[in-house]
Amino acid sequence: MKTLADPSGTQRNFFQDVHEVVRLIPAGRVSTYGAIAHYLGARHGARMVGYALIAAAPSLGLEQVPAQRVVNRNGLLTGRHHFATPTAMQEALEAEGVRVQDDQVVEFKKLFWDPTTELM
Repeated sequence: MKTLADPSGTQRNFFQDVHEVVRLIPAGRVSTYGAIAHYLGARHGARMVGYALIAAAPSLGLEQVPAQRVVNRNGLLTGRHHFATPTAMQEALEAEGVRVQDDQVVEFKKLFWDPTTELM
């Protein structure tokens, strides 16, 4: 397992590492909070990945982080309520060619991008 984290292990650096990994997810693919946490060495840090994505809101002036590409372990759009509108996450995914039905990624397993295997 590769980690991008700074040796100091501060929360701020973890958030930056999350943002960096999420920027690597190709358009049209999705990953999960847990897969990203595992890749960064925080096996039980899925919730922290979610907090990092909330902190990446465009209003904070950060370089764009495609947070729409991160879903829960079942392919559900659990982060949708953190977007500007209730349908913005789904619309962003569909603009990349990802089909969503009932707030769930269709063909989730086929579209799943695992940083542990993709970045090694």
